Amino acid sequence: MAPTETCGFVPMHELTGRAYRQGYAVPAFCAWNAEIMDAVLQAAERLHAPVILMQGPGEFPVLPPRQMGAVAAALKRRYPVPAALHLDHGDSPEMVAACIEARYTSVMLDYSSRPNEENARAQQAVVALARPHGITVEGEIGRIGKADDTSAEGSARSSYTDPAEAVAYVRDSGVDLLAVSIGNKHGFYQGDPHLEFGLLAELHAAVPVPLVMHGGTGIPAEDIQRSITMGIAKVNVASELVHGCRASLTRQWSEGRNHWTPLALAAACAEVGKIVEKWIRITGAAGKGA
Repeated sequence: MAPTETCGFVPMHELTGRAYRQGYAVPAFCAWNAEIMDAVLQAAERLHAPVILMQGPGEFPVLPPRQMGAVAAALKRRYPVPAALHLDHGDSPEMVAACIEARYTSVMLDYSSRPNEENARAQQAVVALARPHGITVEGEIGRIGKADDTSAEGSARSSYTDPAEAVAYVRDSGVDLLAVSIGNKHGFYQGDPHLEFGLLAELHAAVPVPLVMHGGTGIPAEDIQRSITMGIAKVNVASELVHGCRASLTRQWSEGRNHWTPLALAAACAEVGKIVEKWIRITGAAGKGA
């Protein structure tokens, strides 16, 4: 049974394909519990925007894929917006299989730190498992590193995506989207991020699938928007949401407000919703969910 028949989410490539053709990007948000998922979907409904909810190894300690997927599906039924449910940076074939079983509509097995040939072979197996269910597959080549010591994702070191290697990887693996490393990193940048737009232009010209920007937090809006003109159709945002939630809780409690945790969490989720709205506007996704 295709995942769209049971969970209300659509395959991610349907959202990003339209974005790629029309010149905007779909924002993808780390959503680690029901409250954050709801905040993202509420913001998407307010702005009539497509969005992607994503979880991975950093979120599954809260709930494993089966329960996380069930919570997401229950919430999605309340919101008539186009949305996908994505496994981000899956670290094993077993995690990918669990998310497919849980009706995720997009999966990513992150083997970017391994040799390209091994990475491509692993993605072939993921594509063979996912495609019969209509599930999108995202791959990554070149290593997207960490900008700080707090990110749950990213390699210890970065390496740029090579255009020739990217072409071969997409051809051999069959992935639907490609995450690229052009100076973007996970976490909070130390100083101003420097994106290699010349490299991105080469990748856009050479690679026949939409491209993905990981590490959106901290990249100036104008650089995000410029990257969208060069093939970026999905922008991941995680650290800014985590920091916004944590900062709100810390501020409330340090000021002696909302010691009752549910009230504090409600206020923090409202702050997260503002961040989501900001990124929907930056990526040009507002109004594209009709």
